[in-house]
Amino acid sequence: MVNRSFYRTPSTMLSAAAATIRRFSITYLLLLMACLNAASPVTAQSPVREAGPRQEPITPIPAPRVQDPQRLSLGERLFGDRRLSHGNTHSCLSCHDIGSNGASANAHDTPEGQPMALNTPTVFNASLNFRLNWEGNIRSLEEGIERSLNNPAIMASSLDEAMNKLRADPEMVRQFREAYGQEPNAAAILNAIATYERSLVTPGSRFDKWLMGEADAITPEELSGYQIFKSLGCVACHQGINVGGNMFQRHGVFHPLGTPEPVLLRVPSLRNVATTAPYFHDGSAATLPEAVKSMGVAQLDRVLTDQQISAIVAFLNTLTGTYRGEVVRPAAAAARAGSVRP
Repeated sequence: MVNRSFYRTPSTMLSAAAATIRRFSITYLLLLMACLNAASPVTAQSPVREAGPRQEPITPIPAPRVQDPQRLSLGERLFGDRRLSHGNTHSCLSCHDIGSNGASANAHDTPEGQPMALNTPTVFNASLNFRLNWEGNIRSLEEGIERSLNNPAIMASSLDEAMNKLRADPEMVRQFREAYGQEPNAAAILNAIATYERSLVTPGSRFDKWLMGEADAITPEELSGYQIFKSLGCVACHQGINVGGNMFQRHGVFHPLGTPEPVLLRVPSLRNVATTAPYFHDGSAATLPEAVKSMGVAQLDRVLTDQQISAIVAFLNTLTGTYRGEVVRPAAAAARAGSVRP
């Protein structure tokens, strides 16, 4: 007879395997508890920070791209050069105040004496928009610069006129030769100013810090405002890196919103919106709460409560970024008189 003690039955083998698994499980749990206990003092001393970045329909502005320093400097000088206007009376800075909000405090600027048809958009973060101007009819910064030079209501000049003026200035000729290896010409003028405009981005807003994981960068009221902003559907048009600027939309969907023309608008960016009053394409809303209330009626067919408006405005205030280390601020109230700055 065969001695069966030398052979294990299936049930015996399963029992042995189960015992082995139990021993390993107990050992693993003991090691895990020891590791957690050892790590707990370090965890307690670490700052509270949520895992980031957050997955939201709005994304942070990255640091500005490095630009050629000579072309950047030349573009900044041209941006403030009055000779680009026909009468040498005003510059790009006259309507786009880089020292404040990148625009002005006027409903309609008057660079050539007559009020412009539409409110001046801020130049800050303009390079992040997919189209330029309220009508979205400009596809590049260079095209926008040339159109502004040619526009009789803005600069009333031309590239040829500006080029001839600059070629008569030995210092400008020197700077162009250093930056482009040639004297001022149309392509170099456009490229220099566009290079400067690409540097005009405003990262570092409190909301961007929250997006990157800093839980205490915004207050509970501001966070509530963001949640309301999303729940009402505002984020359907105002999203992405520029909180807008990446699509077209018809204004006055349910009720009129400002002047009827143009019917179709490039959705404006809400970056720094707390600093860019007055609002809308015609500058008809003097304050941010007024603008929020009007948008609710015109675009959503909703009469927002005072609490909803206050919370949304609180959120919008967190979108104010920084330029060259300084927080973007509203344009000077004195500009409302329509005076033309350098």
